[in-house]
Amino acid sequence: MRQIIVFALLVFSLSTYAQDDENPVSWSHEVNKVSDTEYDLIIKGDIFKGWHVYSQFTSDGGSLPSEFTYKKAGVDYELVGATKESPTETAYSDIFEVDETFFKKEAIFTQRIKLLNPDVRQIDVNLFYQVCKEVCLAVDKDFHFVLDGGEAVTVEKTVDDRSLAMGSALKLDLKNKDILNEGDDQNEGQSSLWVVFGLGFLGGLIALLTPCVFPMIPLTVSFFTKQSQNKSKGIVNAVLYGFFIVLIYFLLSLPFHIFDSVDSQILNTIATNIWLNLAFFIIFVFFAFSFFGYYELTLPSSWANKMDAASNKVGGGIGIFFMAVTLAIVSFSCTGPILGGLLGSTTLAEGEVANNLTAGMTGFGVALALPFALFAMFPAWLNSLPKSGGWMTTVKVVLGFLELALAFKFLSNADLVGNWGIFKREIFLGVWILLFVLLTLYLFGVIRFKHDGPKQKLSLGRKMTGLLSLAFTVYLGLGLGNLVNLKLLSGFPPPQFYSVFQQESDCPLGIDCYKDFEEGLAHAKSVNKPVLLDFTGWACVNCRKMEENVWSDPEVYRLLKDDYVLISLYIDDRKELPKEEQFDYKFDSGRVKAITTVGQKWGTFQTINFNSASQPYYVLLSPEMEILNSAIQSADKDEYRDWLLEGLKNYKKGMDK
Repeated sequence: MRQIIVFALLVFSLSTYAQDDENPVSWSHEVNKVSDTEYDLIIKGDIFKGWHVYSQFTSDGGSLPSEFTYKKAGVDYELVGATKESPTETAYSDIFEVDETFFKKEAIFTQRIKLLNPDVRQIDVNLFYQVCKEVCLAVDKDFHFVLDGGEAVTVEKTVDDRSLAMGSALKLDLKNKDILNEGDDQNEGQSSLWVVFGLGFLGGLIALLTPCVFPMIPLTVSFFTKQSQNKSKGIVNAVLYGFFIVLIYFLLSLPFHIFDSVDSQILNTIATNIWLNLAFFIIFVFFAFSFFGYYELTLPSSWANKMDAASNKVGGGIGIFFMAVTLAIVSFSCTGPILGGLLGSTTLAEGEVANNLTAGMTGFGVALALPFALFAMFPAWLNSLPKSGGWMTTVKVVLGFLELALAFKFLSNADLVGNWGIFKREIFLGVWILLFVLLTLYLFGVIRFKHDGPKQKLSLGRKMTGLLSLAFTVYLGLGLGNLVNLKLLSGFPPPQFYSVFQQESDCPLGIDCYKDFEEGLAHAKSVNKPVLLDFTGWACVNCRKMEENVWSDPEVYRLLKDDYVLISLYIDDRKELPKEEQFDYKFDSGRVKAITTVGQKWGTFQTINFNSASQPYYVLLSPEMEILNSAIQSADKDEYRDWLLEGLKNYKKGMDK
């Protein structure tokens, strides 16, 4: 839903920008006379909240720097020193791996000039800059400085027949254009919350089977049923105890809503942070070895003692609350790693992270609390509970192997984001195969850990789990040999293109692409495939984020590679067009723009056909110029995949007519 709202606002603001009326920076300019021959040209920009403009001096290889063109400099006047700028900030870009300098809230540029021709009364300056938020805009802005304080003179440019013909050729005869800006207002967010709640609930059920929690069930239920004046009072107390367990885990998620309110994208932003992923890798390895029995994770015992003392001193509901807090503390050695998995996986997911985490933590608490209420209502069920024993140690070891497998997922994320080229798909799958081979050997009793009890006959449950682990190992092996498509693991291993056999390409992720619309369209017609029109930029950080975090999803990558013809048009490409391809374009407003570079051509193409000037911007087209779905900008993996599938379905419908 948030992406839809942002998109709607951007469509409104950017459509006005396309008409040359407004953009996310409000500019003003003035002239300060220093002497009879020297003047300071001052340009000020008020930048809309959340947006930022890049400096003239940001690092090479990063986002697009601001660039000034002083017309007739060296003829009518000369520049005195470089253009000064303030106030700037600098931050490291994980995407481009350089320090980038930019402006937030305000940008001020000052350039001193010295007149060479005393009759000059007007200085014309062009500023080319990039402004970014969820999307990026590459903008040309003209300023006219009148030295004597009079009115600026602008010469209306005429457009010859050749330019008119070339400009007309840029305009497409689009069909179904009205669906470009339609939003898909479905309850995807709500359904995803229920999925996360279910995963948290499953985690809570697993935590119940650990030796830190399972023995507590009959002890706690017996306490409530025996210490209460009557059975109904005991049931009420047990239910209240369960409610407080749910409340505690719900409250643990609330701090993340504070982060989300400060910056709604902060957790999604750190999800692509190399150091965060490496930290999760180390933490999960640490969790795994605690499950293997090499050490125990515990919170300070004084915490549990204080909570226990408080529950004895204070009666009623408050005392029961402190009992629930005590359970949360003493069971931390088993629940901590499971909660860590929930936290890590949710933080690295796309979408409303804080809401997802709350849903997951609440689901965990409900699963943990449910037995205490149910067994208090039906105490006879306690007799059917299995006895505590070695099977709980087996559960912990299995969880340990799963924690290790998840740890290597975070290491893989760091490698992908850092583009180190070390932890390729084959290596990742090899590590997972080794882990599940070891798990299988453990389940069949071939290898043992230090906290395992005396060797006993394998139970049926352990044998079945061992066979399941063996089957999964074989499945991974077949996927490593490309004999099966690992759809069950979609999103976990590195994508197929991130392989030791990867070939270098200047197209995104090595996908075959076209950088000229007509060439790409001709190919789409020849192979009878729809087109993904990708308006992008070489220095567009948000474009790189979409490619690295969304296009890299195995299912999305497969759709782009096999089912679509990718046409990537770079709006910030400053390469000059051949002289015979340069022309002047006249907009409906009467404004005339000189098209001299590749980027100017495709930027104008985007504006006149799709009424948009932002990147990334994605459009699905049939070879017959039929719009197949609404345009999209920023999206998570699931949304983008569904968007591509919907476009493919609409294309096939059109073919069947």
